[in-house]
Amino acid sequence: MKVTPEHNARVAKLTFASVYPHYLSRVEKNGRTKEELHQVIEWLTGYDDAKIKKLIDEKVTFEEFYAGATLNPNAHLIKGVICGYRIEEIDNTLTRNARYLDKLVDELARGRKMDKILRKDP
Repeated sequence: MKVTPEHNARVAKLTFASVYPHYLSRVEKNGRTKEELHQVIEWLTGYDDAKIKKLIDEKVTFEEFYAGATLNPNAHLIKGVICGYRIEEIDNTLTRNARYLDKLVDELARGRKMDKILRKDP
């Protein structure tokens, strides 16, 4: 599926605070914890618990969320399909970063081992 400019604009305007509860409920209903979710978010973005809470309270957009993030150097190892999009084929950096997080949350909810989710260089 091809990512459209309209789709990219929608992703940029989404607030992290509006999506976070969905991430949390997805992982918790599958037996994972808030701490594990935060570990995954911190691995990808560099944001610790306090910063995640602050970003939620400030209702930052995904554009602002990723503008301040320090993306993990191994994020490029996240591959596959999420929400109908092949991550490796997404040209827009912001949309690709958002899909990275979606994919990590999906893997966490599906019970993948944490050391596999937090990719290491092969």
